[in-house]
Parts: sequence; structure tokens; C-alpha cells
Amino acid sequence: MKKGVVIKSTGSRYRVLGPDNTVDECVITGRFREMDRLRTTNPVAVGDIVLYEEGDGETGLIREIEERKNYIIRKSSNLSKESQIIAANIDLALLIITLRDPSTPEEFIDRFLVAAESFRIPVLLIFNKTDLYGNTEFEKLDYLISVYESIGYGTLSLSLLKGEGTDTLSDKLKNRITLVAGNSGVGKSTLLNRLIPGADIRTGEISKYHRQGKHVTTFAEMYRLPDGGAIIDTPGIRGFAPAYLVKEEIYHFFPEIFALAGKCRYYNCLHVDEPECAVTEAVEKGEIAWTRYRSYLSLIGDANSKYRV
Repeated sequence: MKKGVVIKSTGSRYRVLGPDNTVDECVITGRFREMDRLRTTNPVAVGDIVLYEEGDGETGLIREIEERKNYIIRKSSNLSKESQIIAANIDLALLIITLRDPSTPEEFIDRFLVAAESFRIPVLLIFNKTDLYGNTEFEKLDYLISVYESIGYGTLSLSLLKGEGTDTLSDKLKNRITLVAGNSGVGKSTLLNRLIPGADIRTGEISKYHRQGKHVTTFAEMYRLPDGGAIIDTPGIRGFAPAYLVKEEIYHFFPEIFALAGKCRYYNCLHVDEPECAVTEAVEKGEIAWTRYRSYLSLIGDANSKYRV
């Protein structure tokens, strides 16, 4: 039996980095899928530590997954399943954001942050394509940076096209397993090409009609970084819905809301329309950003149509 880490998943086959830096192609059994308690589209994900053995021919057979320390999971677009694990055992997540070509919705940012907060995964917000910004975009950039830094999230503004800011980022990734996520076209593959000389990861063009990126990365894949650590490239995501959230606990994953929740009149306050709610009062005073509160209401709305935004 060998022990290794899954470095690529195509849904039916898995590439595993094993002992002595060997790479083995593996599959899983039908019984393994039946044991998937999370009911996911991918019972094995990139970043998983697995035990596997030689199978028929050159294909190995994954027998066991070690307990995950964390993972990023979202509701699946596949109606026959409930969720999709994007990656597992992550030390840091980079969410790449662009304010034009394409424009990343604020709700998308907040939903990803909620998914990361639910497993205490640190997130660094990367604002890319600053070389394209005009006054309007820079004003919005300043606003978003002030909002997220006041909550406690790190931010970094850069232009991957010009290679500006990547040195600072490289230092933050050393000896870490880092997930890179974002909408299609925000520059995930360009980032990897900057961080890993010679990687030659294919990048895509922006649709002139929709001003959105085209999917280039098809499957999640892990790459080694030259100075230590690894980075996981993921397919572009158009929408993001965190999985398995309990309505009454959603506020736990908004740090600024959680910090005030204890001051509400009612211990079970949902922070929607209850009297003497410290959270809604803070929103009215501008102490909590309306965009963040709107994202919170939207997630509440996923569970209860009464509060849908």
C-alpha cells in the first residue's frame, strides 16, 4: 500500500503524487462512492491524502482517504448530487477578483469567504487587472479594500499582465498548500504562469459579447512552487453557493456580524427584522457595509424564501 497526495482529479481518474515523487494514475471503486457521506460529485478531491495500491496494469486503486483538516465545498450544479469539493487540506486560499473584464460580483466574494470561514481557512483577496482601471474602478477598489481589511481580510492589488505585485505574493505562498479560485477570466492561469516559470498553463480570452472569461482550466490540479509549497488551480466558477449551511449559524461566518450578535436583545436573533438588533442598527449607522449585509440576507434567503433578497 502506498501513501500519496491527489494532485489532479478528472472526476473518474486521479493523479496521485506518491513516495519518491512518483506519479500514479488511480481510480476508485464503486463501493468507495457509496461510502461518500457528504454525497458529493467527487468523493476524492485534489489535496486529499490517500492510501492506494497497485491495480490491474498501470492503474492504481485508491483504498482510503485520510481525515481532511479542511476543504472548500459548494453546492453542485449537478442535480443528482448535493455538493462539490473544490479542494482539500488547504493552508491558504487566494480569491482573485477583477473589477472589469469581467467584474466580480460582491456577493460572489462574500459567499466564497463564508465557505472558507466555515473551515477557518485564511483567505487573501487578490484584486487583479489594475492596469485596466479608470477612476470608477479605482474608487470601487478603495471601497472594497477598506471594507474587507476592516473585517480582517488581507488584500493585494496587482496587474498580472504587467507582472506587478507577484514578488510580494510569492513570499506569502512559501511552504503552503494554496488554493486559487475566482470567476472565469480573472487571471488564475496567468498567476500560475507568473509563479511557476515554464509551467505554460493555457490562458483564455475574454468574451467580447459577455465581457466574461471562458473556461480554460477544466479540472482542479496541484502544481509545485519553485520555493516550496504547492498551488491548486481550479476551474473558473460562475456562481458560488456554500453547502450545508444552517440558517441560524450563517452569521457565524460573517466576522463583523458575529462580533455584534451578542449585543442583540434576543439570543436567537437572525439579524433580519427583530427588534433591538445590534446588527441591523450597525448597518443603519454604516458600521457594517450594506453590501456585506445584503450578502448575508441572500444566504438566509437560500434557506428561507421569506428573507430572500
